[in-house]
Amino acid sequence: MTTANSRISKHLGVQRSDHTTIRYTASGPADGPTLVLIHGWGCDRGDFDAVTGHLHDTHRVLAVDLAEHGESRSTREVWTMREFARDVAVVLEAESVTTAVVAGHSLGAAVAVEVGRLLPGTVSHVVALDGLHYLSLFPAQHEEQGQALLGVFRDDFAAAVRGLVEAGSPAGTAPALVDGYFEKMVAVRQPAGLHALEGLVRWDMDAALRETKQPITVFAVRDLVTREAIDRYGDRFDIVLVDLGSHHFPVEAPEATARLLADVRSR
Repeated sequence: MTTANSRISKHLGVQRSDHTTIRYTASGPADGPTLVLIHGWGCDRGDFDAVTGHLHDTHRVLAVDLAEHGESRSTREVWTMREFARDVAVVLEAESVTTAVVAGHSLGAAVAVEVGRLLPGTVSHVVALDGLHYLSLFPAQHEEQGQALLGVFRDDFAAAVRGLVEAGSPAGTAPALVDGYFEKMVAVRQPAGLHALEGLVRWDMDAALRETKQPITVFAVRDLVTREAIDRYGDRFDIVLVDLGSHHFPVEAPEATARLLADVRSR
């Protein structure tokens, strides 16, 4: 039975060795199905506050700040998707999670895949919230392509972040939303921000997908997904087209996003 106390969000932290402290929020009934939420690059777990508000009566929700995002801090030197997955895994261990759906937004989707690889007996389903289908970011890039992309960020970081946000904003997206996402993401802590992008560009998604045993569902913004991506990965993960706003639709349509996540268990 759900009680008022079970709906209170707890802001917690867990130490990873001596170089990383991960902060996270836990809410919902302890005996509810566990849903783990992972934010995107330059963002933080607060992006899921409203989504969690529509789930915490029925689900145990763990929203995690990846290292050097939000309130989590790290002095480590490794910034791969695998290492970010270990940030999430330590939270699941601290919370004694035995089974969970793991959902990630954008870069967080790559991390969610890696969590599935790390914890195949714990993760039952991997969910991407507008992630995995961007072919210029997720499949491993050739060295020259990767360096060219990273060079844009090194040369003019603010302009590159602005371009990233605008590319994820379909026609009709409110300028105030675009500006807000830009201001948040451009303030990502450095040098971890650039290192995380490098880790994503070099992530071998195809190899990761071959080793991922769980079903994967991708909720992709209809105006942002390409036919090429569907043709390339449609037989590897379930691509569900949504019309809920921009690349950051969990912020813009939290109730609808919560319904998508709650329904994953039945897919």
